Amino acid sequence: MQQCKTLELLVGLFVASGIVALFFLAMHVSNLNPLTEDEGYTVYARFENSGGLKVKSPVSIAGVRIGRVTDIRFDTQTYESVVEMRIDKQYNTLPDDTSASILTAGLLGEQYVGLNAGGSEDYLEDGSVIEYTQSAIVLEKLIGQFLYQNKSDKK
Repeated sequence: MQQCKTLELLVGLFVASGIVALFFLAMHVSNLNPLTEDEGYTVYARFENSGGLKVKSPVSIAGVRIGRVTDIRFDTQTYESVVEMRIDKQYNTLPDDTSASILTAGLLGEQYVGLNAGGSEDYLEDGSVIEYTQSAIVLEKLIGQFLYQNKSDKK
């Protein structure tokens, strides 16, 4: 009888650890990982259209995630979207003429901020604003332009 209870306890612990592991995996996949460290510096970029960009979207350069989007707000003075990004502290040598683009990843259309390093010898610091930006591409606009262009070519 004692062996049966020990076996049940071990199976219960195994199942519980599996559920905890699945929870952390789900949090990591959904970009809500509670164990990520929040050290780094904040930079800002202004876009005419931030598209479907969301808070916690990745910020990457050369395909490597170097940070996350921490806030997106509307500037009532310039009528632009202001994107706040938290860059990991180990990437503190990004030139201050770095450009930012809103790009789409994968078939599901998850959007992220892609950075392209410039050639300046000065670096982005906490509170810096990225001057060179490219807004999100709106698919509906492109399709409309394509259809309109084809109609005018036929005339």
